[in-house]
Amino acid sequence: MSFSATRVVLSAKSKSSKTWLARQSHDPYVKKRSASGLLSFRARSAFKLLELDEQWKLFRPDVRSVVDLGAAPGGWSQVAAMKLGWIDQNKPDDVPEDPYADFFPSQGRSSDECSREALSHSGRGTIVAMDLLGMLPIPGVKMLNMDFLSPQADAAIHSLLQDDQNPDGKVDIILSDMAANMTGNKTADIESGLDIANAVIAFARKHLRTADTVGRRKAGVLILKYFQHPLTNQFRQEELKPSFNEVYNSKPKASRSDSSEGYWVCMGFKGGKANDGSLV
Repeated sequence: MSFSATRVVLSAKSKSSKTWLARQSHDPYVKKRSASGLLSFRARSAFKLLELDEQWKLFRPDVRSVVDLGAAPGGWSQVAAMKLGWIDQNKPDDVPEDPYADFFPSQGRSSDECSREALSHSGRGTIVAMDLLGMLPIPGVKMLNMDFLSPQADAAIHSLLQDDQNPDGKVDIILSDMAANMTGNKTADIESGLDIANAVIAFARKHLRTADTVGRRKAGVLILKYFQHPLTNQFRQEELKPSFNEVYNSKPKASRSDSSEGYWVCMGFKGGKANDGSLV
């Protein structure tokens, strides 16, 4: 299953495009993401993760590996790189911000651009950004242009994460800000969102490090987007709560007030069954 954005063409004369542009021009987080003297985030969604981290203290000193699923255009990967010391938050990003990053995730950057090595001197650990869409390099972030559900994904991630400090190649934090393309059919949209959630938790059960392994009750973190619905509440009870010591629902202030989106903050991974039924 592939989760990629459907490109939307904005007509300068259309009512929807004018409404969207007007909302963007007055959005304090759109303005804040490119504020002078601060890190220029590629998408306003970066502030959602910053708020979640401020509340829940996700990026603890023992965090050495992060995987960002559906990462393009890279706002959440930028936050992870900043928290792990690869980016100076007081130094502006030299990559231009994407004005349409919150409407669709990427402007279709070339694979050559995406493969350029980003260098740094002070960061810790490894960050892997996965997406079918490309994005410009971020210091400390390794980009995988593939579907995280593909047969090759597990081996590719493991090879990037495994090193002397992480011999088992496990992940300390998994991030997912993915959302299905909206069709207007609420039932179908909720089902598509649950398909993503099920795919992400299956991925987490294979790759996330357990709290017991780390020796910290809240270690092994999953951040997962959802849209409010009775079925998503059922997913939380049946899939997330048995797998983590603590599961919280959170709606950051940076999340638009008219959106039903929220984030599950799942901490303290207990381990669980992978798709093949084996214990992890």
